[in-house]
Amino acid sequence: MLSKPAMLLLGIIYEKPLNAYEITKLLAYMNIKWWFNVADSTVYATLKNLEKRGLIKGTTERIGNMPDRTIYSLTEKGRDELKESIKESILQFNYDTNIFTIAAFNMDILETETQKDLLEKRLNILQSYLAGISEQNNETWKREVPDFHVANLERMIDIVQAEISGTKRLLSVIEKEKNNEK
Repeated sequence: MLSKPAMLLLGIIYEKPLNAYEITKLLAYMNIKWWFNVADSTVYATLKNLEKRGLIKGTTERIGNMPDRTIYSLTEKGRDELKESIKESILQFNYDTNIFTIAAFNMDILETETQKDLLEKRLNILQSYLAGISEQNNETWKREVPDFHVANLERMIDIVQAEISGTKRLLSVIEKEKNNEK
């Protein structure tokens, strides 16, 4: 599976070929730093790594008297790996919610039925996870462990419930779009 920065950058380049500077400016414009702070140096290093792996291709161009710049575009291998990473990220639950957030940002590159199927599976995974951790949250357990353990478990439940809510919200967008197509 791709790293978080790699998945984010491939998703951006999927939309439109860009150079590294344009990508860093787009990330700043999108205010991504508030939920996933990726440094400019990480952008440049990740692009070089993706190019080395054959997931993107850099084409050098010159405009007027400006210095050469490299425009990056996805290769077929890059498209395939991005799609697989998105699918894998949707079907896992991790308290690092950035993994799913990045996948969700890029989910529109998948077919609508695939999106719906993956999100429904994710919802089932999350609901099972919530049921499992909620079993632990009982009065006997609360009396036997420190209050910080109880508070942390309840925080974990809050995170899973938020993920369930967000997944349902994404599913409703898909349903709305399907109804608009009819």
